[in-house]
Amino acid sequence: MQIQVNTDRNIDGHEAFAEHVSSSVTHALSRFSAQLTRVEVHLSDENSNKKGGNDDLRCMIEARLAGRDPIAVSDHGANRQQALTGATDKLVRALDSTLGRLRDVPRRAELSSED
Repeated sequence: MQIQVNTDRNIDGHEAFAEHVSSSVTHALSRFSAQLTRVEVHLSDENSNKKGGNDDLRCMIEARLAGRDPIAVSDHGANRQQALTGATDKLVRALDSTLGRLRDVPRRAELSSED
């Protein structure tokens, strides 16, 4: 699984931070690693330094499943870590749901053929 981290010009995306993000995402998605080909993380500060405010940092994560359309989620937080954690939690739930439905397709087909 390849992980790509992108930040806007308002977020300091130094190498140590990118490593932290990559490590967090790898850990959160470890059970899906066989099905994922690439994960892109985009962090942005929606209102930059011009305005204060809560939850202005946004984390959007796009996961690409082998042979499937990408799944994208986003979350806002007061700091980078909150936004990242919220987005990874949403992505885990979305992957669970998507992969669960894919596993159920043969079972549902079998049940409908019995009718």
